[in-house]
Amino acid sequence: MACVATVPVSQEFPLVTAFPHVTTPSPATTAVAARATELSKVYGTGDTRVVALDRVSVAFHQGEFTAIMGPSGSGKSTLMHCVAGLDSFSGGSVQLGGTELSRLKDKQLTALRRDKIGFVFQAFNLLPTLTARENITLPLDIAGRKPEKQWLERVISMVGLEGRLKHRPTELSGGQQQRVAVARALASRPEIVFGDEPTGNLDSRSGAEILGFLRESVRELGQTVVMVTHDPVAAAYADRVVFLADGRIVDEMHGPTAERVLDRMKEFDGRGRVS
Repeated sequence: MACVATVPVSQEFPLVTAFPHVTTPSPATTAVAARATELSKVYGTGDTRVVALDRVSVAFHQGEFTAIMGPSGSGKSTLMHCVAGLDSFSGGSVQLGGTELSRLKDKQLTALRRDKIGFVFQAFNLLPTLTARENITLPLDIAGRKPEKQWLERVISMVGLEGRLKHRPTELSGGQQQRVAVARALASRPEIVFGDEPTGNLDSRSGAEILGFLRESVRELGQTVVMVTHDPVAAAYADRVVFLADGRIVDEMHGPTAERVLDRMKEFDGRGRVS
């Protein structure tokens, strides 16, 4: 989705006004869904050594929508992948719901990702031979679990897919396919949903719809959402924005607007450093 932060959000993206910011509980009184402590990620050795994360500490609270932003190479996707258990880390600690990820064996980590985490990525990752409904329930089917009927119906209704459940991905638009991906991420009632540029392959209106659904899942369903994005407009849907540069957290913004986020991003130079 192209960055259009210079356009007033309420004009270009009417769904922003449909999903206003909700005053979230104070972090001091809200349980932590995931936490990274002194998290480090290093690639290579010697002259090829690259520090992707440099002792990052951050908490993601239950019922909160957090956007992670930063220039290319700042470590934002690496941070999300490590916290989500998709990538290993070199040092520090990651806890998900009180479980320390570094202590888990591969099978345990796979089970945790399946049972506790939902994912929405830029690529829709739908199976072409399955219907929309089958794609939504696929993770539960693989785990041998039956979906909670009322919850599944509520999620499908929220993303507006009632009339498209029998359609296969090729019969759906890009926005509709990503709606399926959002519903799939929410269907198992995960403790936390991670999104890596979830609107990157969508036009602005479809992207606004997906962001609205994620916003609504936080407000109406009590979901915890962590999203990596480069787009100030997308970040404006979040309760807070965490800014990374050079593998470190350099700032945090609560109640963001596209204009404020864009102004903050302008302070990074072309090498991804704080100017």
